[in-house]
Amino acid sequence: MKRRRTSLLALTALLAAALTALPGGPAQADEVEQVKNGSFDTTTAPWWTTGNVTAGLTDGRLCADIPGGTTNRWDAAVGQNDITLVKGESYRFTFSASGTPQGNVLRAIVGLSVDPYDTYFEVSPQLNISGDSYTYTFTSPVDTTQAQVGFQVGGNANPFTFCMDDVSLLGGVPPEVYEPDTGPRVRVNQVAYLPAGPKNATLVTDATAKLPWRLKSASGAVVAHGRTTPRGLDASSGQKVHTVDFGAYRKRGTGFTLVVDGETSRPFDIDPRAYERLRLDSLKFFYTQRSGTPISDELRPGYGRAAGHVDVAPNQGDGDVPCQPGVCDYRLDVTGGWYDAGDHGKYVVNGGISTWEVLSTYERALHARTGKAGRLGDGSLDIPESGNKVPDLLDEVRWELDFMLRMQVPKGRPLAGMAHHKIHDEQWTGLPMMPAADPQKRELHPPSTAATLNLAATAAQAARLYRPYDRAFAAKALAAARTAWAAAVEHPARYASESDGVGGGTYADGNVTDEFYWAAAQLYLTTGENAFQEYVLDSPVHTADIFGPIGFDWGRTAAAGRLDLATVPNKLPGRDKVRKSVIEGADRYLAALKDEPYGMPYTPENNVYDWGSNHQILNNAVVVATAYDITGASKYREGALQSMDYLFGRNALNISYVTGYGEVAARNQHSRWYAHQLDPDQPNPPAGTLAGGPNSSIQDPYAQSKLQGCVGQFCYIDDIQSWSTNELTINWNAALARMASFVADQA
Repeated sequence: MKRRRTSLLALTALLAAALTALPGGPAQADEVEQVKNGSFDTTTAPWWTTGNVTAGLTDGRLCADIPGGTTNRWDAAVGQNDITLVKGESYRFTFSASGTPQGNVLRAIVGLSVDPYDTYFEVSPQLNISGDSYTYTFTSPVDTTQAQVGFQVGGNANPFTFCMDDVSLLGGVPPEVYEPDTGPRVRVNQVAYLPAGPKNATLVTDATAKLPWRLKSASGAVVAHGRTTPRGLDASSGQKVHTVDFGAYRKRGTGFTLVVDGETSRPFDIDPRAYERLRLDSLKFFYTQRSGTPISDELRPGYGRAAGHVDVAPNQGDGDVPCQPGVCDYRLDVTGGWYDAGDHGKYVVNGGISTWEVLSTYERALHARTGKAGRLGDGSLDIPESGNKVPDLLDEVRWELDFMLRMQVPKGRPLAGMAHHKIHDEQWTGLPMMPAADPQKRELHPPSTAATLNLAATAAQAARLYRPYDRAFAAKALAAARTAWAAAVEHPARYASESDGVGGGTYADGNVTDEFYWAAAQLYLTTGENAFQEYVLDSPVHTADIFGPIGFDWGRTAAAGRLDLATVPNKLPGRDKVRKSVIEGADRYLAALKDEPYGMPYTPENNVYDWGSNHQILNNAVVVATAYDITGASKYREGALQSMDYLFGRNALNISYVTGYGEVAARNQHSRWYAHQLDPDQPNPPAGTLAGGPNSSIQDPYAQSKLQGCVGQFCYIDDIQSWSTNELTINWNAALARMASFVADQA
């Protein structure tokens, strides 16, 4: 299911603004050029500006005075309408642009000039004084005579001068073939293999016979050798491949390489301690996602920032937030929580699955035979609460739980006890934008049954885990869970709207039987009460086959109940069948892993990779790891360990999808405040941040301009503009933390 309705455009505001016609003059065009007067030799017509922009000719360029202090990119713009696009035709979009003083960001788009203001291509270069020339090629997905070329220059703090020239949109050009640099044809886990664990690699080759391979140490000595296994055509990548199994080699070391078919892999380690750092880094991600508090540069060097969305200008703040018009007549303090992804929104639904998975990382450590709860203890994450004798993981999750509790409708109000679905900006903000610089109005969105059950489930789980450390909070959480459950039962079909996607994602879910099951399971595990036990046993979800190819996610939460019923101590009648169902699901994922030449437990139908495919691979691996916790069978341990290889480089693109891990790793995930690609003064995402990964639907214009016709694993690009393949989110990192902790425990 899609994380969000992907209307990041919000051009309504741009076109609703007063457009100032620029001086008239002759227009020039040829048979393939769609832009009129892109050279500005004698006039600026037919280009327009928004009413707050003054523009004219300067040395044969269009130069405009751009006001500072606007909110969005589209609040100040120059553009041209009545552009014709032909579906399936390729266009070359070129222009030169400068900004004085330098450092301001331009958003250049080709999109629809009327409702729904779709964008077909966009790019956001940083402007300098001397100016640069830009050339891009994209394919139009539509036929229209109402397209627009726009240069959006709002959202910058200070006024500046913007100049542009040589604007062209040339139709009928040959499509640009994007060829990613995939490096050596030997694909390995670039981070590390465990000495006592599987070690597999994939070779891309046209050879049909077995090939010799050699494992070399850092000094170049051959320490192991063997022959590959031909696998033929891999449908998930369109490549012909062999696999390499060097698991028999168990000695530790750093800087190993695998040599086969004249190619040398990127280096990797064989180290039992390699995933201990990832366990912590993947969890440290959540501190820098905190809303409503300063991020300490001392604790996270290079990531310090002012508190976001507190009641300090320019923020309108989260301390006294109204509802959307017509939704409610009260205001709530909804400070705190984690920013959901690369935007400034906070969502109870996605917060719920993220909270559950991080808490379950800790709960597994308490109950599993290989669990090491002490590794997640007080002081492990270096957060402000470290030293308070509470495990740091629980302290970190408390920041999100407190926010979720604040989202509950107060007693005495309509729909009391339900939870508001989300809170975010009235309109989408542009990139880059630090949380403290966001001037947008914040709004509460209508309560939903899904959000209410997310609150019930996570608050119930929290009640049992926080009880040894804070009995008062545990009691408060359980009371809130009971209230939310009762409210959801009373209002079982209040769904978030699919159209409520301006300023933030929709997280719309029209089937909440799985959320009811999950919440009932958590309430039963915490209270042991018959009412919740009976609900679990009577739910059709309880005996349904829930471990499908895509896996669990924020919109498919049944596994969040099933896995905990199987592993958290309880006396549920028929519990052996629950555990058996998890094992059967794990067997299915193991079979998929063995069928996939790249060795991941993920086989979506027709190789159509879903949004956030990387975390779906991880969540399928969680099921396999849970089967190991239940049975102790080595095949599940090995399958769970091997699943990690794909994330760290054993994939078609030969890239690690985790920032800071591997020789070649993703580093430009879509984010407004880890936006180094757009603003050199901002950092890249912190080490241990997971990119969403291949997404066959490539919904964003940048990916569409590069990845048309991509096959499965190739539907990814490491660019900040690609929000459909390269965003970061709390639920994706929660899955990474869960599996990183499991792997670290196996050492």
